[in-house]
Amino acid sequence: MKRLFLDANVLFTAAHNPEGKAALLFQLGQLELVQLLSSAYAIEEARRNLARKFPACLDRFEALVGGLGSVAERLPGAGLDPASPAGLPEKDWPIYRAAHACQADALITGDLRDFGALMNAPERCGGLLIQTVADWLQGLS
Repeated sequence: MKRLFLDANVLFTAAHNPEGKAALLFQLGQLELVQLLSSAYAIEEARRNLARKFPACLDRFEALVGGLGSVAERLPGAGLDPASPAGLPEKDWPIYRAAHACQADALITGDLRDFGALMNAPERCGGLLIQTVADWLQGLS
């Protein structure tokens, strides 16, 4: 079973647009076709943004994240954190490190500005595949 680490913007989008592709990942998770993971850092960022922009979506958000596996940014005793790839803004290091710490098969994000240069380039990311929801879903076919 593939392990997908979800960035804050994917969590936000799934709560805000229940008919969209991000929400489809949660349906796949409910069917136990994928294991969905995120971190307290990503969950709190998504929660904060939803509360500010779309507070009516918070109940749906809480229901979605209640079924997620939550991982630490760094596993205790895991040794040194993986080096963040060149060009990745420091604000995104906790997301990158948490995806590595939980041994995700892919980090799923819609953040093209900060992660775009690293998309579909696991050789630049310590073996971690970084993709958009659409790219990951396309790989299923």
